[in-house]
Amino acid sequence: MGNQSEGRSARDLLCSAASGAASGAIAATFVCPLDVIKTRLQVHGLPQLPNSSKKGSLIVASMQDIIKKDGVRGLYRGLSPTILALIPNWAVYFTVYKQLEGMLHSHVEEGNQLSVGAHVACASGAGVVTAIATSPFWVVKTRLQTQGMRPEVVPYSGVFSAFRRIVHEEGYRGFYSGLLPSLVGVSHVAIQFPVYEKAKSYIASRDNTTVDKLSPGHVAIASSISKILASVMTYPHEVVRSRLQEQGQARNCHPQYEGVVDCIRKVFHKEGFAGFYRGCATNLLRTTPAAVITFTSYEMIHRFLLRIAS
Repeated sequence: MGNQSEGRSARDLLCSAASGAASGAIAATFVCPLDVIKTRLQVHGLPQLPNSSKKGSLIVASMQDIIKKDGVRGLYRGLSPTILALIPNWAVYFTVYKQLEGMLHSHVEEGNQLSVGAHVACASGAGVVTAIATSPFWVVKTRLQTQGMRPEVVPYSGVFSAFRRIVHEEGYRGFYSGLLPSLVGVSHVAIQFPVYEKAKSYIASRDNTTVDKLSPGHVAIASSISKILASVMTYPHEVVRSRLQEQGQARNCHPQYEGVVDCIRKVFHKEGFAGFYRGCATNLLRTTPAAVITFTSYEMIHRFLLRIAS
């Protein structure tokens, strides 16, 4: 009996990891152009776009500017490290989250649901582990997406070039630039996942069904609501994180920010409160469909893998 239970547990963890990795890669590919624009807005603020108001929205004008300077490939700058980051990111996150959820469920009476506090604890624990494990990939992704905007920087030729040069020029500490705001960003998933779970439970209860039988459309609704709420509430930390991650690339320049507090102070002084929400609209246009794709594909792939593995 014990061996069967251990086998089921290992199978469930493997299915969670595989589903998380696959869903992350699918979502990253779909929304990469918006991710590039968002990162550039976060790091460099509003671009100098001549007659941008006549050409349409900031997003369209930014896209046109990137294509003009870097070609269509510029819209997918950093896709490789994004996928390299998202595969372990969601694999680690969903695996740790499900593991913690299972541990807490074992202390709850059968038939009862986990409390909001328990979901917050699971999301926070999984978020901390994921942030530490995948920080090097996010640093490389940010550098590759923004390096074309700094002419004084010798560009990285690719993902492996970036990894090699960061180790050589900055040491391993360079991979953890912006880690503190990333850890603060755990508050994002600490909001998103409990709201997601509660939204699923509400929809399942309303339709007199169970959470694991919700349709893809209902999963999409729950994931979009939770993502929008969490993104708006926690977005400023992403601006701070991106700026700290990017600045280490200019080796011949004195760092613009001395740390998290200094970065917050300078952004507020120079750009006001709006500076902390630079690129937020683009981010919502990117992260909301990304969350819908990630969570919906995760649920469907996870159910499929459990079926064929049982």
